[in-house]
Amino acid sequence: MYRDRTKVVKIGDRVIGGGNPILIQSMTNTPTEDADRTVKQILALEEEGCDIIRCTVPTEAAAKAIPAIKEKIHIPLVADIHFDYRCALMAIEYGADKIRINPGNIGGEDRLKAVVEAAKKKNIPIRVGVNSGSLEANLVDKYHGVTAEGIVESALDKVNMIEKAGYDNIVISIKSSDVMMTVKTHELISDKTSYPLHVGITEAGGLFRGNIKSSVGLGIILNEGIGDTIRVSLTGDPIEEVRSGKEILKCLGLRRGGIEVVSCPTCGRTKIDLIGLAGKVEDMVREISKTEKGKKLELKVAVMGCVVNGPGEAKEADLGIAGGDGVGLLIKHGEIVKKFPEEELIGALRYELEHWGE
Repeated sequence: MYRDRTKVVKIGDRVIGGGNPILIQSMTNTPTEDADRTVKQILALEEEGCDIIRCTVPTEAAAKAIPAIKEKIHIPLVADIHFDYRCALMAIEYGADKIRINPGNIGGEDRLKAVVEAAKKKNIPIRVGVNSGSLEANLVDKYHGVTAEGIVESALDKVNMIEKAGYDNIVISIKSSDVMMTVKTHELISDKTSYPLHVGITEAGGLFRGNIKSSVGLGIILNEGIGDTIRVSLTGDPIEEVRSGKEILKCLGLRRGGIEVVSCPTCGRTKIDLIGLAGKVEDMVREISKTEKGKKLELKVAVMGCVVNGPGEAKEADLGIAGGDGVGLLIKHGEIVKKFPEEELIGALRYELEHWGE
């Protein structure tokens, strides 16, 4: 598998590449200059399971806020730089754990070399980012449009620029809003380099469309053994990016732990408010998962709506409820524990989760 042989790169106190666990990233949408707001958002993302956070650094004030932010957070901070190489230099000076640049838009060779030299002194990685929307005109002409081949060539050109400046502490990010183009770019580049890859579908869209595109694209790429970090890019609350990233990794068997909820689709046999019940269970599990006890749990919870398949499906889970006509069965380790009125099912399930293993 490609990710087993990628270069090991250290980002703060986290490590990617070389077969290490795939880490989940997100990006703040607060003004980085506002350290208090930015810290508040990052701490919420940490609690949700974010491993690495990226903040935009477009100004000197944003760079100067980095120490105050890092002092209160617990995950590595990546500084996102565009156009002004001086912001990259300041971000490095003020303690960024990694910088994200496009070598083609921060100035000439001298400016790039200055950034590389600064990163080398601190031994922090440089993430080289190339998006399909910013592909150089000469490559668009060469490949008769925006193509996976052109994106890969552009990315490797940027990597070569950094290598020529004498540095190889590099992470590559190549993205497109086109799912299958993104898949192809990763398949192509994985045969041409051993640098770790940050994977995502850029500008994927809102919660509904963005989750579908990201799940399909990341699912294919990760299942092919490619990718060392991921971001689910959504137009919305970054919390949702982290939640979706965790679920994608769990579905692929690339991350373990936590409470998994499975629930059946509704049908005409359903005699309880299954949709409302399933939503309450999801919220409850999310809440419990953030506690110390919840973080140690690894079990499957089933929420089933009828007497046909419900009891059997619930018995396959560690814990479950199966609905009847205004009532439901609580099932634990495959055995029916007790019948409860519908309004008492959530409380009974919560009690079992909070006392699991006792």
